Amino acid sequence: MSDRTLSGKAAIAGIGATDFSKDSGRSELRLAAEAVNAALADAGLTPADVDGLVTFTMDTNAEIAVARAVGIPELKYFSRIHYGGGAACSTVQQAAMAVATGVCEVAVAYRAFNERSGLRFGQVNSAVANQENSSGTDNAFSYPHGLSTPAAFVAMVAQRYMHEYGATSEDFGRIAVVDRKHAAVNPNAFFYGKPITLADHQASRYIAEPLHLLDCCQESDGGVAVVVVSPERAKDLAKRPVTIAGAASGSGRDQFIMTSYYRDELAGLEEMGLVGRQLWAQAGMSPSDVDLAILYDHFTPYTLMQLEELGFCGRGEAKDFVREPGALEVGGRLPLNTHGGQLGEAYIHGMNGITEAVRQLRGDSVNQVDGASAALVTAGTGVPTSGLILTVD
Repeated sequence: MSDRTLSGKAAIAGIGATDFSKDSGRSELRLAAEAVNAALADAGLTPADVDGLVTFTMDTNAEIAVARAVGIPELKYFSRIHYGGGAACSTVQQAAMAVATGVCEVAVAYRAFNERSGLRFGQVNSAVANQENSSGTDNAFSYPHGLSTPAAFVAMVAQRYMHEYGATSEDFGRIAVVDRKHAAVNPNAFFYGKPITLADHQASRYIAEPLHLLDCCQESDGGVAVVVVSPERAKDLAKRPVTIAGAASGSGRDQFIMTSYYRDELAGLEEMGLVGRQLWAQAGMSPSDVDLAILYDHFTPYTLMQLEELGFCGRGEAKDFVREPGALEVGGRLPLNTHGGQLGEAYIHGMNGITEAVRQLRGDSVNQVDGASAALVTAGTGVPTSGLILTVD
């Protein structure tokens, strides 16, 4: 492994979150401040220790506003990542790079929104096609034809995937069922105590065929924050440190935002393949070395495609992987989304998946994988994306 690597140069020392709901009753800035304060308390740090903040370009909470709200006196570093949910793991990558290079000492990545009681991403929003930028131009080609929601964008790719590889709606439903099984025993999950069956999935109404309602993630209110420091500093803090063994971002050929329909290979996620190759190389690991996977699950078909792109199975073989009884459950071949995922716990743009990976490696998840020492986390799919490999000694 080259010395010019981020692997092992930074660690996650604290995680924090608000409650997850459909109507938070408070501002997005307050949610961000609550999450950041919770993460700092978890790490045993104070706002005065923080000198770096990272978030999404889509977050409404400016870094300086969060600093004021939390009581952070000075910032040496601030950064924002584009491409919606694809930014989730990139925020931690940016924080890790800042810490590893000495730009700052304590960087906090955060994301907070009222995505159910406020602006709902799942509904038609004509403003995205009217933006005076290149994304507005891209969207202007799809919106007039009715491709105006994320579910509609994904449905096109899902149909092609089913056609090429023989996957079925029930295969997609198996992701929803296992996520909800894990959420059902997670007190922090919105669907706590509410598992579903495959029959429930099949009976749920279509949103954009072949996607049923239960193929689509929630719309949630809430916030999440992650504290990143050097490995040396992490050893002296309150919680068991989690090492960032790999952190990568990627954009593929002919990349669009959820409408990359002009590639030779439509039934895949080229950018996730790029992220995966970087992660395995950085960490010096292979898919068989991780104990669990937290895969971004805004729509179930993309979860199957990620299994293939990341090397857990061959092209077109994910349907067989998910059909294996118990394969995705705790104790199975690859425990998946043990917090319930965005389908079962909450949709916080993938940031709550990072915190679940940290809990697993600390040994305090509600669906604990015995002896978990390495976890893979991915960010939003269908867009330029990112991923992490997290480990403990």
